[in-house]
Amino acid sequence: MGRKAVIAGNWKMNCTWASSVRLAQRISDCCDKKYPDIDIILCPPFTYIKGVANVFSFDRSDIQLGAQNVYEEMPEGIAAATGQVSVEMLKDLECSYCIVGHSECRQHNGESDELVARKVKLLLEHGIIPIICCGESLEVNKAGGTVEFVSGQIRTALEGLSATDVAKSIIAYEPIWAIGTGEVPIPEKIDAICAAIRGLVREMFGSEVAEAVRILYGGSLKPANAHQILPLENVDGGLIGGASLDAEDFHDIVKSAKELMKR
Repeated sequence: MGRKAVIAGNWKMNCTWASSVRLAQRISDCCDKKYPDIDIILCPPFTYIKGVANVFSFDRSDIQLGAQNVYEEMPEGIAAATGQVSVEMLKDLECSYCIVGHSECRQHNGESDELVARKVKLLLEHGIIPIICCGESLEVNKAGGTVEFVSGQIRTALEGLSATDVAKSIIAYEPIWAIGTGEVPIPEKIDAICAAIRGLVREMFGSEVAEAVRILYGGSLKPANAHQILPLENVDGGLIGGASLDAEDFHDIVKSAKELMKR
């Protein structure tokens, strides 16, 4: 397995300017330059990206920056999108990654699979790697429809992309019912869903791309269960929510990735 591990922190709508800088500094102190075989990414709220970037710039850190969403572009030259953040703005802030399709954005902002697909394409066109989220509700899970539902989300997100773009993209499986609840699917189930996602990529783009694309698990991933989830064959890391707001917890997960992802 030649895929580089990824541990990405999604801070969601948390922190203040001062606390975001302190947290970034603590994470930098814990993680910077100690884990060259892991891509460590932090995704602060839009308003704190610059402050976190300043910390990493001062430290000459190898921790990378991501955003939590992006606006789908309007026709060139038109910027009448009050309250939105464009891909050009993210590039100006030196974001290398961007989360798209998170269940909270789908649910609260009405983002459709088709809208997520447009954002994925837009990010790739501008050199930003998308972290494409997918995941099912508890009702879908109980009905046994997880694979079909998640596969539909990912198929739409990837359709029309080049094999090269898909290979560099990141997919994050986050069951909605596990996000922030402390409930986590059994490891065998997580691996099976991630294997199905990899199988879909193989069907659409071939084995080489399927072996290159990185698939993360998210949803109540924390130090206590990282040692069960990160070694799974089809899991290449984690998209971390609540545990990324504590530098020690986040570092513990990074350490688990270092120690356990030896396949």
